[in-house]
Amino acid sequence: MHRSAYYLILLLTISFSTAGVSVAKPQDSSILWAGCGITKKAFMAELAKAYEKKTGIKVNLKGGGATKGIRNASKGAIDIGGACRPIIEGHPEERGAYQVPVAWDALVVIVHPDNPVDSISVSDLKNIYLGKLKNWKELGGPNKPIELYVRRGKFSGVGRTLRELVFANFDQGFPGAKYIERSSGPVEKGVQKNKFGIGTTGISSAKRRKVKILKLNGKEPSYENIKSGSYVLYRPLYLVTKGRASADQKVKDFITFALSREGRAVIKAAGSVPYSDAIGLVMKQIEQYDDATDKGLFQTGGKK
Repeated sequence: MHRSAYYLILLLTISFSTAGVSVAKPQDSSILWAGCGITKKAFMAELAKAYEKKTGIKVNLKGGGATKGIRNASKGAIDIGGACRPIIEGHPEERGAYQVPVAWDALVVIVHPDNPVDSISVSDLKNIYLGKLKNWKELGGPNKPIELYVRRGKFSGVGRTLRELVFANFDQGFPGAKYIERSSGPVEKGVQKNKFGIGTTGISSAKRRKVKILKLNGKEPSYENIKSGSYVLYRPLYLVTKGRASADQKVKDFITFALSREGRAVIKAAGSVPYSDAIGLVMKQIEQYDDATDKGLFQTGGKK
């Protein structure tokens, strides 16, 4: 399916009610959520706490990454998955999953707090990942090699979004990078300890680390810049269930709460942009994906 069509379907199929939430407590009064750590840090911890306070139903949170969140939800091993990437076509273990976008997340470029560089262009970021830009002095920093941290594998939410928007190539390799196992957390920790390190992660996770978040094309990843789309690297965050019709009532009730006015207020208070509060980003992102497919996102654009 063409990515533009996929996002239009997402826009049209957010069909859980967002009106007032009235929840009957089921016999099994707990929900198991697992998946993307960035999604967990973006809003799930706060949403789970608010839901338990409202209903008495505990939402247990575990990690595991976006791929596990999608695939374990698809096969019914968990109640709800968390994901920061869409389902990947051609993988039968993801075919049964149903995704509901609930918030927007920004991909941010991070460096050590002592790094004097404050801003980077998308084209410079691309050249760092391609191994063409190798020294910090080319960005106004010290005469030291740039040490790039990348998560191993090509299914992670951060890596997949970066490859799609910036490189228009899901198989793009990154020569010379320091490859890290498991999750975005070790990437962030590596940059946090390395004065000459750089990496990309989700803003919700980066804000909890002692790292510097760079401006991208001169724009900060602020709430308003993400909401308006003026900050250029963003993607939806999803709740994932085992099919749309087969989801348990307790799962449907929780998603109804997440999409309700009350749930959106919790997401916003956590610092993330609720999905429906910035629905115009869907069309902007369709344009981004189409542009990336043609030539890669913002190939031009100098340092800011």
